[in-house]
Amino acid sequence: MAALREPLPATLRITGYRSHAREILHCLKEKYFRELQDLEVDGQKVEMPQSLGWYPEELAWHTNLSRKILRKSPQLEKFHQFLVSETECGNISRQEAVSMIPPLLLNVSPHHKVLDMCAAPGSKTAQLIEMLHADMNVPFPSGFVIANDVDNKRCYLLVHQAKRLNSPCIMVVNHDASSIPNLQIDVDGRKEILFYDRILCDVPCSGDGTMRKNIDVWKKWTTQNSLQLHGLQLRIATRGVEQLAEGGRMVYSTCSLNPIENEAVIASLLEKSQGALELADVSSELPGLKRMPGITKWKVMLKDGQWFEEWKDVPSNRQTQIRPTMFPVKDEEKLKAMNLERCLRILPHHQNTGGFFVAVLIKKSPMPWNKRQPKVHQKLPQRIGDTEVTAANSGNGSDCIIEEPKLAENEESKKTQELQNLDTEQSKKEGVCGPPPSKKMKLFGFKEDPFVFLPEDDPLFLPIQKFYALDPSFPKMNLLTRTQEGKKRQLYMVSKELRNVLLNNSEKMKVINTGIKVWSRNSDGEQFGCAFRLAQEGIYTLYPFIHARIINVCIEDVKILLTQENPFLSKFSSETQKKVKDMAMGSIVLKYDPDPEKPHDLQCPIVLCGWQGKTSLRAFVPKNERLHYLRMMGVEVFKAKRKEEELENKTEEEVQHRLVQTEESMDVEDKEHDLVTKMEADIGEESSQSPAKSSAMETENKIEDLDQASKNANTHVSQEGNDTDASNVKD
Repeated sequence: MAALREPLPATLRITGYRSHAREILHCLKEKYFRELQDLEVDGQKVEMPQSLGWYPEELAWHTNLSRKILRKSPQLEKFHQFLVSETECGNISRQEAVSMIPPLLLNVSPHHKVLDMCAAPGSKTAQLIEMLHADMNVPFPSGFVIANDVDNKRCYLLVHQAKRLNSPCIMVVNHDASSIPNLQIDVDGRKEILFYDRILCDVPCSGDGTMRKNIDVWKKWTTQNSLQLHGLQLRIATRGVEQLAEGGRMVYSTCSLNPIENEAVIASLLEKSQGALELADVSSELPGLKRMPGITKWKVMLKDGQWFEEWKDVPSNRQTQIRPTMFPVKDEEKLKAMNLERCLRILPHHQNTGGFFVAVLIKKSPMPWNKRQPKVHQKLPQRIGDTEVTAANSGNGSDCIIEEPKLAENEESKKTQELQNLDTEQSKKEGVCGPPPSKKMKLFGFKEDPFVFLPEDDPLFLPIQKFYALDPSFPKMNLLTRTQEGKKRQLYMVSKELRNVLLNNSEKMKVINTGIKVWSRNSDGEQFGCAFRLAQEGIYTLYPFIHARIINVCIEDVKILLTQENPFLSKFSSETQKKVKDMAMGSIVLKYDPDPEKPHDLQCPIVLCGWQGKTSLRAFVPKNERLHYLRMMGVEVFKAKRKEEELENKTEEEVQHRLVQTEESMDVEDKEHDLVTKMEADIGEESSQSPAKSSAMETENKIEDLDQASKNANTHVSQEGNDTDASNVKD
């Protein structure tokens, strides 16, 4: 209990799938952590951040600094700006320590198909995406992550988290996890059900393990919370193992310490699986993580304080609140075979974290209720005239049964089916993946635009392919847009496997977002040979396929590109100027390769989107990403906020002078208001006397205003037309 009363330490995790992770870690250790030495905030000494010993490669750290202190303390302003900026770029995630455990125990590989059943807000989903991209030399891993959440609004928070990682292998969907639909994929021309290699089942819970950061839990927690959630948790977990592939792994986790939400759910799941599931022994995984084994005995308590040890003790009027699956298994042999001690319980005092529960399940065979008898393939019936001949299965198969046709009986149902399918057949277009039909929609939220894949012979792609000299292996069939009509403004890309999922399940699932933006349309780009410029979001995915319009730059050129908005070519190195001189205007790729002979320089590659104008060269990089690269190169980017002391230093005379000015301006405004009120009254009297005249005057005034606006617009257009520098072209 003493640990629960202490504030929860702040933790952060460095994104592990990017090549920049080592540089960020070096920057943290050598710069920001050193500045925290011997620092005191509000009389409290700031402890040096410590790495989480059980997290691989020192990529997770914790400190005793709370979020409130980080935001308010002037001494920590630089460190706070660093955290905010790098978080926006996706290089750092501020995530609770125990929340990092479930994805690690999933053991995700780049070829795995992963389902995150209750994904929002998305910190664990981000870890799963990182594991897919363990090899940065592979732009399209064969695996993918489907992240689901039942709350439509939280799905957009999930999209924001996933977008920071710029992956073409993530899809966000909006469904009830307890009834998430079976998806189909095309395998060698035949439809098969999609089973997942890894499933993360982080279910909704009472949250009593989060008391250190959620103060309201102390006031609102009751035993009734667990009783109400147990059924939902069991349904979600059951649905998860149904969609798990044989040999696959599912991690069930909660931020609760109540056995009704934890061991009771796992025990019930194991019991009805009849040996199809087993708890994995993960005692050797994550060395250094302090944990307790799962428990095998517990009682159930009602809100009024009544305790029950067995289901038979529960009175009939309470059996709607308490279910048999909430109690421990009484059969000792069954209980021993379940190995509930293999579950993990992380308590707050173990390593100064929140409370957490984790169980790792392995699927050995199909679930008993999913086992089906093999289908008997029969010969197709032969129609002779108006009769139907069917080969019988008895004897040697030579006998046959002749049935009279039932045309009258089937004709009406056939017509009804045709009418029902008419709209679907007419509206279904090749490569268009829209939301499910409205009559099947059970969830509410914003209406999403369709996902339209570019056809193979789309004329839009040919200029792009020629302009950037794309490799023949470029998967152009994976390009999509979010509009069916009009000009295509953005081009997105997904992996081949996600394309398969989208095309075969457009009527089954509600997709919120997928794909990574790779090209954006330029307003005047066609005059430069290509109407689409490269997008920084997808440059690391596209770069391996681009063979033209690449300029290798030195580190000094990179600093110029990132610190100046539109620098002239004369500011760059002579080598860069020479390369640019031989290249036509338009979108380009700026590549920096580290020099091993200069160990003090940045030692990770950088790829930037740029634009070459007549006399200038600029980078199209978001602000926070610019700051990230500059920090890695040792450039100081800290900007101090305006201090409140500046306001206190003003003299009383200045304050009085401002007050007098304010009063005078208020008097003028009052007089103007009175004058306007009087004029409106006069106009009202005139309009009441002559409404036709008033209407005519208003019409003339509107026409004059429109004429003036048109003149201003034409003047603005003519000024833009005179600007011939291509570097000013924007999306």
